[in-house]
Amino acid sequence: MSKTHEYLEPKQHYEILDGLRGVASILVVAFHIFETYSGDRFHQIINHGYLAVDFFFVLSGFVVAYAYDDRWGKMTQWDFYKRRLIRLQPMVIMGTLIGAALFYFQACGAFPLISATPLWKMLLVMLVGFTMVPLTPSMDIRGWQEMHPLNGPAWSLFFEYIANILYALVIRKFSKTLLAIFVALSACYLVQFLIMGPQGDVIGGWSIDKTQLHIGFARLLYPFFAGMLLCRMGKLIRIKNAFAVCSLLLIVIFFIPRIGGG
Repeated sequence: MSKTHEYLEPKQHYEILDGLRGVASILVVAFHIFETYSGDRFHQIINHGYLAVDFFFVLSGFVVAYAYDDRWGKMTQWDFYKRRLIRLQPMVIMGTLIGAALFYFQACGAFPLISATPLWKMLLVMLVGFTMVPLTPSMDIRGWQEMHPLNGPAWSLFFEYIANILYALVIRKFSKTLLAIFVALSACYLVQFLIMGPQGDVIGGWSIDKTQLHIGFARLLYPFFAGMLLCRMGKLIRIKNAFAVCSLLLIVIFFIPRIGGG
């Protein structure tokens, strides 16, 4: 039997990861609600809520390594890509459809371009959004220069697709030591942006320009492949009430006020 037709048995499911993803999802939605009305990043109530995206990258790296590291003898790269598309793409399409259906109801001062956007342009952006091809700022229809204006959070899935491709092409072949070195270098890349960047934080990654792409890759490479390294290390810690403890840790981290001024 060719490895393309090999049946891949399901593995044990870590329900706690789904639960923690849900907690982080609720907190990042609250972060974005406050973001629109707080005035600026210095008055954001859930100040570090944007780090939920980075936490999602950690979870994704862990899950991808757990699900596929030992299966490459039974599947091709194309099999892997198909499985990831089936997992991720339906929600991309659904999110884009919802964004299109509610697009003109969002018209307000926070989104200055909506009221001036013709229907044909919105529908074109919707069709492109189905493919995950990023849009340049010239195709912006909300005023935030997003690569996916109808489904703003899809920028993180765009970068996750890139991480999946890097994993399938190269990084799955890394030894644990080489992966640890890569993760350390990725951490240095992230710290370099924090020290040298103009913002004092890593909010961003949703636009196709030099600065935003720098932020996006800095936010992707370290957490995603750190999650993969965590999985390969195989060091599981068992504690009582793990979900409650980890959820509380997320809440504390996301609510830490901004340290320092502009």
